[in-house]
Amino acid sequence: MIFTALQPNSSWKSLSISGLATALVLHLTPAQAAEEEEIAQLIEVLKFHETAEIMREEGQKYGAEIAVEMLGGTNLASWQQQVSRIYDVDKMNTLVAAHFKAEVGDLNLAPAVAFFTSDLGAEITTLELAARRAFLDDEIEDEAIEQYLDRKDDEDVLIGQIATIIDDSDLIELNVMGGLNANFMFYRGLAEGGALDMSESDMLADVWAQEEGIRTDTEEWINAFLLMSYEPLGQDQLQSYIEFYRTETGQKLNHAMFAAFDQMYDEISYLLGQAVAQQLQSEQL
Repeated sequence: MIFTALQPNSSWKSLSISGLATALVLHLTPAQAAEEEEIAQLIEVLKFHETAEIMREEGQKYGAEIAVEMLGGTNLASWQQQVSRIYDVDKMNTLVAAHFKAEVGDLNLAPAVAFFTSDLGAEITTLELAARRAFLDDEIEDEAIEQYLDRKDDEDVLIGQIATIIDDSDLIELNVMGGLNANFMFYRGLAEGGALDMSESDMLADVWAQEEGIRTDTEEWINAFLLMSYEPLGQDQLQSYIEFYRTETGQKLNHAMFAAFDQMYDEISYLLGQAVAQQLQSEQL
């Protein structure tokens, strides 16, 4: 569960899916009910809600950066209220859960539930979330990146296993594409909010011009993050994780999680762009 982009939604109307799902539960077959239970269990053991809480904190930091870089640091209270509304944990969690359910489809989740409810699976999830929370501190993040850069050319078993995880699950490409899409949605929100006079083709060109920088940052961030996350694990433990994600269930689960969180991020990014546009217009009045 590695997500680096910062983004939002054209509206939270997608959340109506959850209400519809609740209404349909009474009509599920026993097999469908069992699948729903597995999805709910997996969402719980993968700690989607805690992940959303961390993403909210990341979003508030990002919002503070936007205030300085785009809003001149004025009307901070009003802006912070908008950012807080956009990064609503319950809405984020419900939206991700709805997208995740749609993405997993009829995938057999039993192997994933078995792995992540095991002691090793639970420990890995806890370690990943602890590292992500630690990275909220810029100094810790910078130190972790420096540590990775110092070790990346060594004959280091852990560095090699991390490289395998990244390659097997296509983590760099998925994060880069997610970041580019989020930036495009932010531009679209700005444009539709009246704060950016740019055609869609120009927006796409501008976003793609950022690809190299985003890729470099992503490579460093992911490697540093995984190094901090997996340092406490033994070589055999991490190899078990590698083997799980090489299975069909592991590969499809990985893509389902990325798709679910990316859709949430796209919506958040769009809303942030619109909110910036509204804030700029209110300052001009």
